Amino acid sequence: MITIDTFKKGLKKGFDVLILLAKIMLPIYLVVELLKYSGLLETISKLFIPFMTPLGLPGEAAFALIIGASVNIYAALGVLVSISLTAKQATIIAVVLSIAHNLIGETVVIRRIGVNPYFISGLRIVTAFAVGTIMNLVL
Repeated sequence: MITIDTFKKGLKKGFDVLILLAKIMLPIYLVVELLKYSGLLETISKLFIPFMTPLGLPGEAAFALIIGASVNIYAALGVLVSISLTAKQATIIAVVLSIAHNLIGETVVIRRIGVNPYFISGLRIVTAFAVGTIMNLVL
């Protein structure tokens, strides 16, 4: 049965999660905005256009993919809120990140269970880009 106490506990836990996510997303958002206003984001983005074109994504999305793959999806969201994406592009990047996210942290876990972490990480990256490319062609 839901009581006032249950509601208070849920509200507190929800607020704690909000604060945790804000600690991740806000600094990354700020860095991306600073890169954007300094002109460095555009320069960096141009370097990644050849890799992003098959996915149908702008060069700026590479930063979100790198952050998401190395840190976590929430950090990638901090990047994504600062760039403009179409619904198609947002869908593609969401799927790519869902396949290849938090590679560094999960590599440690994969190694501990006795699986070759380099093979699995490589497989996740290749699969993510293959699925993203197919989605770009189909959507």
